[in-house]
Amino acid sequence: MIEPKRQRPPQSSVHAGGIFIALGVIGGILAGLATGEVTMGVLIGLTIGIVVALLIWWRGR
Repeated sequence: MIEPKRQRPPQSSVHAGGIFIALGVIGGILAGLATGEVTMGVLIGLTIGIVVALLIWWRGR
C-alpha cells in the first residue's frame, strides 16, 4: 500500500533587516550633508544599519 506524503510543517517567516542597512546609509548621507562630513555620515549610518539588521536577525533565531 502506498503511504501518502506527509506535509511539512510551515517554516517560520524570516525577518529581513536589509532595509535598515539601506535606510542607515541614506540617513547617514543626509546627516553628513547637514554637518559637512558626508563620508563619516555614511559610515556611521551604515554601522547603525548593520547593527539593527543583526539584532533583527539574532532576535529571529
